[in-house]
Amino acid sequence: MTTPLSERSWLLDRGNLKLVRQCCRLIESEFGVRLHLTEEHLEQKIEGYVRKSLNLLLPYTWKSLLAQVPELAELEQKPEEPPKRMYRGQEIVEDRREGEGVQASQQGHLPRKKQVIYRGQVIG
Repeated sequence: MTTPLSERSWLLDRGNLKLVRQCCRLIESEFGVRLHLTEEHLEQKIEGYVRKSLNLLLPYTWKSLLAQVPELAELEQKPEEPPKRMYRGQEIVEDRREGEGVQASQQGHLPRKKQVIYRGQVIG
Protein backbone atom coordinates (compact mmCIF):
# COMPACT_ATOMS: atom_id res chain seq x y z
CA MET A 1 0.00 0.00 0.00
CA THR A 2 1.37 3.38 -0.94
CA THR A 3 0.69 6.44 1.11
CA PRO A 4 0.81 10.00 -0.23
CA LEU A 5 4.05 10.55 1.66
CA SER A 6 5.78 7.54 0.09
CA GLU A 7 4.52 8.52 -3.36
CA ARG A 8 6.13 11.94 -3.01
CA SER A 9 9.31 10.91 -1.27
CA TRP A 10 11.22 12.28 -4.27
CA LEU A 11 9.96 15.74 -3.26
CA LEU A 12 11.99 15.60 -0.04
CA ASP A 13 15.19 15.99 -2.04
CA ARG A 14 16.34 19.60 -1.98
CA GLY A 15 17.24 19.74 -5.71
CA ASN A 16 13.91 18.26 -6.80
CA LEU A 17 12.01 20.62 -4.52
CA LYS A 18 13.86 23.57 -6.06
CA LEU A 19 12.88 22.45 -9.59
CA VAL A 20 9.23 21.93 -8.61
CA ARG A 21 9.07 25.37 -7.02
CA GLN A 22 10.61 26.90 -10.13
CA CYS A 23 7.98 25.17 -12.27
CA CYS A 24 5.24 26.49 -9.99
CA ARG A 25 6.63 30.03 -10.20
CA LEU A 26 6.80 29.89 -13.99
CA ILE A 27 3.25 28.53 -14.19
CA GLU A 28 2.01 31.26 -11.88
CA SER A 29 3.70 33.98 -13.90
CA GLU A 30 2.39 32.69 -17.23
CA PHE A 31 -1.07 31.36 -16.37
CA GLY A 32 -1.88 33.11 -13.10
CA VAL A 33 -2.58 29.77 -11.39
CA ARG A 34 -0.93 29.10 -8.06
CA LEU A 35 0.00 25.47 -7.47
CA HIS A 36 0.75 24.21 -3.98
CA LEU A 37 3.05 21.35 -3.08
CA THR A 38 0.28 19.63 -1.10
CA GLU A 39 -2.18 19.42 -4.01
CA GLU A 40 -3.35 16.09 -5.30
CA HIS A 41 -2.05 15.18 -8.75
CA LEU A 42 0.52 17.99 -8.64
CA GLU A 43 2.66 16.21 -11.21
CA GLN A 44 -0.20 15.88 -13.71
CA LYS A 45 -1.14 19.52 -13.28
CA ILE A 46 2.43 20.69 -13.85
CA GLU A 47 2.74 18.47 -16.90
CA GLY A 48 -0.52 19.83 -18.33
CA TYR A 49 0.71 23.39 -17.97
CA VAL A 50 4.07 22.41 -19.50
CA ARG A 51 2.23 21.22 -22.63
CA LYS A 52 0.28 24.48 -22.90
CA SER A 53 3.17 26.77 -22.06
CA LEU A 54 4.82 29.14 -24.51
CA ASN A 55 7.67 29.74 -22.09
CA LEU A 56 10.86 27.90 -23.11
CA LEU A 57 12.20 27.63 -19.58
CA LEU A 58 9.25 25.67 -18.18
CA PRO A 59 9.63 22.56 -20.39
CA TYR A 60 13.39 22.65 -19.85
CA THR A 61 12.92 22.71 -16.06
CA TRP A 62 10.33 19.91 -16.24
CA LYS A 63 12.64 17.73 -18.34
CA SER A 64 15.49 18.22 -15.91
CA LEU A 65 13.14 17.15 -13.09
CA LEU A 66 12.10 14.08 -15.11
CA ALA A 67 15.77 13.19 -15.55
CA GLN A 68 16.27 13.21 -11.79
CA VAL A 69 13.03 11.44 -10.88
CA PRO A 70 12.37 8.40 -13.12
CA GLU A 71 8.96 7.80 -11.46
CA LEU A 72 7.63 10.94 -13.14
CA ALA A 73 8.75 9.76 -16.58
CA GLU A 74 6.06 7.06 -16.45
CA LEU A 75 3.49 9.80 -16.08
CA GLU A 76 4.56 11.49 -19.32
CA GLN A 77 4.25 8.29 -21.39
CA LYS A 78 0.51 7.99 -20.80
CA PRO A 79 -1.18 9.83 -23.71
CA GLU A 80 -4.06 11.98 -22.63
CA GLU A 81 -7.18 11.90 -24.75
CA PRO A 82 -8.37 15.31 -25.85
CA PRO A 83 -11.43 16.38 -23.89
CA LYS A 84 -14.73 15.79 -25.60
CA ARG A 85 -16.61 18.90 -26.58
CA MET A 86 -19.80 19.29 -24.58
CA TYR A 87 -22.87 21.46 -25.06
CA ARG A 88 -25.51 21.63 -22.33
CA GLY A 89 -24.35 18.35 -20.87
CA GLN A 90 -24.31 16.39 -24.13
CA GLU A 91 -21.32 15.43 -26.22
CA ILE A 92 -20.96 17.19 -29.55
CA VAL A 93 -20.51 14.76 -32.42
CA GLU A 94 -17.67 15.92 -34.64
CA ASP A 95 -18.79 16.58 -38.19
CA ARG A 96 -16.42 14.96 -40.67
CA ARG A 97 -17.86 16.90 -43.63
CA GLU A 98 -15.91 20.03 -42.69
CA GLY A 99 -12.89 18.78 -44.62
CA GLU A 100 -15.05 18.13 -47.69
CA GLY A 101 -16.19 21.76 -47.66
CA VAL A 102 -12.61 22.95 -47.68
CA GLN A 103 -11.83 20.72 -50.65
CA ALA A 104 -14.82 22.04 -52.58
CA SER A 105 -13.74 25.62 -52.02
CA GLN A 106 -10.23 24.78 -53.21
CA GLN A 107 -11.54 23.34 -56.48
CA GLY A 108 -12.25 26.77 -57.88
CA HIS A 109 -15.53 27.75 -56.32
CA LEU A 110 -15.16 31.38 -55.41
CA PRO A 111 -17.00 32.68 -52.38
CA ARG A 112 -20.01 34.83 -53.24
CA LYS A 113 -19.57 38.54 -52.82
CA LYS A 114 -22.04 39.92 -50.34
CA GLN A 115 -24.56 42.27 -51.90
CA VAL A 116 -24.88 45.53 -49.98
CA ILE A 117 -28.14 47.43 -50.15
CA TYR A 118 -28.36 50.96 -48.80
CA ARG A 119 -31.70 52.79 -48.82
CA GLY A 120 -33.06 50.50 -51.50
CA GLN A 121 -30.07 50.87 -53.84
CA VAL A 122 -27.51 48.15 -54.58
CA ILE A 123 -24.02 49.40 -53.77
CA GLY A 124 -20.80 47.86 -55.20
